[in-house]
Amino acid sequence: MPEMSNLESYPPVFRHLNGGAPQISQLKNDYSMEEEAKTQDSVPIPVVDLNSLSLDKLGEACKEWGLFRLVNHGIPPSLLSKLQDHAKRLFSLSFDSKQSLITSPLSYFWGTPVLTPSGAALRGALNINWLEGLNVPLSQLPQLQSEDPVLYCFRHLLDEYGKHLARIATTLFEAMAKNLNLGPKQSESKLEASTGFIRVYRYPPGSMADEAWGMMAHTDSSVLSIVNQDQVGGLEIFKDNKWLLVNPIPNTLLVHIGDMMQAISDDEYISVKHRVRMNKEEERFSICYFVFPAEGSAIHSTKYKPFTYTEFQEQVQKDTKTLGYKVGLERFRLN
Repeated sequence: MPEMSNLESYPPVFRHLNGGAPQISQLKNDYSMEEEAKTQDSVPIPVVDLNSLSLDKLGEACKEWGLFRLVNHGIPPSLLSKLQDHAKRLFSLSFDSKQSLITSPLSYFWGTPVLTPSGAALRGALNINWLEGLNVPLSQLPQLQSEDPVLYCFRHLLDEYGKHLARIATTLFEAMAKNLNLGPKQSESKLEASTGFIRVYRYPPGSMADEAWGMMAHTDSSVLSIVNQDQVGGLEIFKDNKWLLVNPIPNTLLVHIGDMMQAISDDEYISVKHRVRMNKEEERFSICYFVFPAEGSAIHSTKYKPFTYTEFQEQVQKDTKTLGYKVGLERFRLN
């Protein structure tokens, strides 16, 4: 399969990022960058060593930051490197090729990170995010039948990677449950490895980097999110009323506390608000893993009325379509 020019690989509307097309002003996301505080220089975020896991350090990072850098995670650096290389090869294909090649159970999307349960992009959202992505439900990955060599090889890399991530997420959640004094009944259905999926994101470069976001500010809906970002950077987190740049460090992972974990912890742990800034010169790739409670499992908390993840997801999609952004946990908070 021949690789196409870089411009042809992007969704048509993205091709105008450097072209000054008249319609581009209508497609800027309304989440004004001027209204946001300027990003501060990168700061050292907490580091957690999976090989010698400290419950104290883990708990402090989850309470104060909602995010930490994971080292000694046991994933071979060669696997991380191969994943990034294959992601670049796949996304360098023409837009039309990707639409025809990437079929169920995978899905290809762009313009929004909010997907329906089937993996399709949520249409009708008021704001555009300057990204395109590949959605990979890991439990369904064996169903993928493709003779394309790039996709075939990528599938096996993703399967191997997903097994590592399930191991890491389960280990971390068990440690968090111990820190939070969750009983076996409270924690047994709150993280289910079979719900895990991977999203591979590509963010285009462009002269609009000061006017639009790669991904607008949000919190993740997951229990935990685990991010493998390339060396371009652009991830920012909100802490102490200011935005902080999170610089990439090779062979480390970033672990985000998600909304479900915040609710499970009775707000002891915080779901970190974050966003992605576009780069003027280089495209950016990130490979993200998200894991959720078991299907139908109700979250019980003293801070929120009982809800399932399915109910939460439906509310997020409704708000995104009608308001242009996610409201999240506040919809379920007790008065």
